[in-house]
Amino acid sequence: MKLYTFLLAALLATFSFAQAQTSSVGGFIHSGAKPVAYATVVLAKSRYGIQADSAGRFTLTNLPVGRYQLQVSSVGYQRSTRTVELRDGQSLDLDVELQPLNNTLSEVVVTGVSRATELRKSPIAISVMSKKEMDINVNNNIVDAIVKGVPGLSAVTTGPNVSKPFIRGLGYNRVLTLFNGVRQEGQQWGDEHGIEIDQYGIERAEVVKGPASLIYGSDAVAGVINFIPYIPKGPEGKLKGDIISEYHTNNGMTGLSGGLAYNKNGWKGAFRVSNKTATAYKNKIDGRVYGTAFKELNLSAMTGTEKSWGSSYLYATLYNNLQEIPDGSRDSLTRRFTRQVLENADDNLKTRPIIPEDDLRTYRINPLHQRIQHYRLFTRNHFVFGKSDLTAMVGFQQSIRREYNHPTVPKQPGLYVQLNTYNYDIKYNFPDWKGLEATVGVNGMYQTNKNLDGTDYPIPDYRLLDIGSFLFLKKSIGKLDVSGGIRYDTRSWNWADQYVQHNPATRFDQLVRTPTNATATLQFPAYKRSFNGVSGSVGATYNLSERLLLKANLSRGYRAPNITEIGSNGLDPGAHIVYLGNREFKPEFSLQTDIGFIGYLNDLDISVELFNNTIDNYIYQARLYDDAGKPVVIVPGNFTYKYQQSKAQLYGAEFTVNLHPRTLKWLAFNNSLAFIRGLNRNDKLIAQMGDAARYLPFIPPLHGRSEIRASFNEGVGTVTGIYARLELDYYGAQNKFYGVDNTETPTPGYALVNIGCGATINNRREKPLFQLFFQLDNLFDTAYQSNLNRLKYFEYYTASPTGHFGIFNMGRNGSMKVIIPF
Repeated sequence: MKLYTFLLAALLATFSFAQAQTSSVGGFIHSGAKPVAYATVVLAKSRYGIQADSAGRFTLTNLPVGRYQLQVSSVGYQRSTRTVELRDGQSLDLDVELQPLNNTLSEVVVTGVSRATELRKSPIAISVMSKKEMDINVNNNIVDAIVKGVPGLSAVTTGPNVSKPFIRGLGYNRVLTLFNGVRQEGQQWGDEHGIEIDQYGIERAEVVKGPASLIYGSDAVAGVINFIPYIPKGPEGKLKGDIISEYHTNNGMTGLSGGLAYNKNGWKGAFRVSNKTATAYKNKIDGRVYGTAFKELNLSAMTGTEKSWGSSYLYATLYNNLQEIPDGSRDSLTRRFTRQVLENADDNLKTRPIIPEDDLRTYRINPLHQRIQHYRLFTRNHFVFGKSDLTAMVGFQQSIRREYNHPTVPKQPGLYVQLNTYNYDIKYNFPDWKGLEATVGVNGMYQTNKNLDGTDYPIPDYRLLDIGSFLFLKKSIGKLDVSGGIRYDTRSWNWADQYVQHNPATRFDQLVRTPTNATATLQFPAYKRSFNGVSGSVGATYNLSERLLLKANLSRGYRAPNITEIGSNGLDPGAHIVYLGNREFKPEFSLQTDIGFIGYLNDLDISVELFNNTIDNYIYQARLYDDAGKPVVIVPGNFTYKYQQSKAQLYGAEFTVNLHPRTLKWLAFNNSLAFIRGLNRNDKLIAQMGDAARYLPFIPPLHGRSEIRASFNEGVGTVTGIYARLELDYYGAQNKFYGVDNTETPTPGYALVNIGCGATINNRREKPLFQLFFQLDNLFDTAYQSNLNRLKYFEYYTASPTGHFGIFNMGRNGSMKVIIPF
């Protein structure tokens, strides 16, 4: 409460300040005689910025008097920087010319740094995915849309709409997902639900590859993905909006989204509603895969103001997803999918009826499904105090997760948990002192979890308090940009004894604090413990020239164990796994070294990123056995896993080579290659199990991607922005996997060919009427299984009449997207 009282007082005090004297600056941005549309204009080291309109015009208003560095940038052009002196009531009109340049080094990022920073000045590996690229890479969900464009990024999937991001072989609670800088808190440990974010409302995504615990605290040891929503820009006083519609042929997915935005006199507001619905997907091995249909609804709104004193924004989102739960059960002879009709999932597979074809094609959600609801409300504020500034974020989010797994009582959820999270983040940027930039900050969260009216209880009710503080320093010394800092975190867990007892009224078990009948057993013994850790980083970027860079970074990451790793003791019905935690765990600590080279030449872009990551106290799952060496079965038909700790090492490299000949400006040949190796350094386990235990689970194989893209700036009549692309996605065989208890099995390599094209249709006044995007993925309908596809291991039988085991990935899929601006 003290924190909220302080922030409220600071906010009210700021609004009560008399406004400073103001000025404005505007102008025309062009390259030669051609205007540069939608260029980004910012005043360096301030919160003032805007996007130019389609004619290259911009205006920044309500600016406090003073001296500024005005920076103008756009993809494909060299950034322009000039000093402007603003006096009281003055209005400057500038002429800004940009020189063509095929690189993104001057792009400004906000993720993984203490304040907005150019990519070239950051020693850590950061990748940016624009909305344009996400539109071109049409996909069923937001994570898959960015995986293709960022080497080293992959996803563990459970069907088309469930993707968990992995960075360099690490995922779940080791990857921190942000929505506009606010950490996304659901039940990240769960396998069978995705990221609760509306893909249609995202303007860009920034990916930090490597430990980012210095800025964000626990759970960022693998990296960070920050999804940045659209903020209204452009001409003031005009209502802007768009309608987005898309259709996918494989699973009949239809998406529809509409957004509105308004901007006037420093006030901004936006609203969006989106809906997606799909049937079961199909491939030529399995046909339609029962249990993979989904329905998703998203609402989002923002409002805020930017004035001379700073800015204040309020955001609200609502996410509601009905997601079917596949279990992989089939008829042993025909391999057609079957439906569970008895309470015991393992009872007599012959009683499972085969799914009728109509039920595979329907948009109706089957009774055994999950429902994920996520609500988010937060405010971001920025206050300017002369040459220093302070940012403050306070937010609340609630995640409600139900899993319906009782076929005889379909309205009774098996899992029903409610997670409430209060986030806070305060940063103060000191005035520059002899070129040294310093930032101090404190952030964390308070979290409560409660089991509601469910029948399965994998995790207890608990309270969590997370707080950390950091110091970040940055300085440029000639051609050398140096940055780094240190952070201290503490995370406290607390819960009381909790019992499971039979409830005669419902005929199911219930979770109680105080037993009321003789059937009660202690499910979660009381627990109270704090985890502490120091993290930090130091790195440098050396500018060999304007276009050649060397980068190096050394970072120590920290992650406290999550709730399942220390407290779980029950069945997760969606995953078909009984999880057992370990109350004696220690925090994970990683030490990662990154070395990179980036070159942007006249006809060629090249980057090389090398990394080595050693993790102490690495936490992983292992099948539980009794003293006789037999697998422990607590719930029939479900595996039993207990979390373990050991040492681990991950190393690898990422390469990109992009050709863009100056003599053929319409042509681009983009190539990337990512290699990751994950080693289990548990010598005792390796001595016992041999090579099966030598590697870590869920390590992606060698992944190469090549794309030929033809883009034509000159239009044909009223058609502009024409592009066509041919893409080859190659995945090598994964024969180095965690094979203990057949947790993973060998995965053959495969290659997928994708094609796409698109254009913008304009009216006679050369204003866009709509954009079209066409894409055909898996052109040759290749049958394949990704080693990161959890459905690969959904198999009930040891023999198959077809010779195929598990469920295969999606087959050929055609998609079309239409964006209508107004």
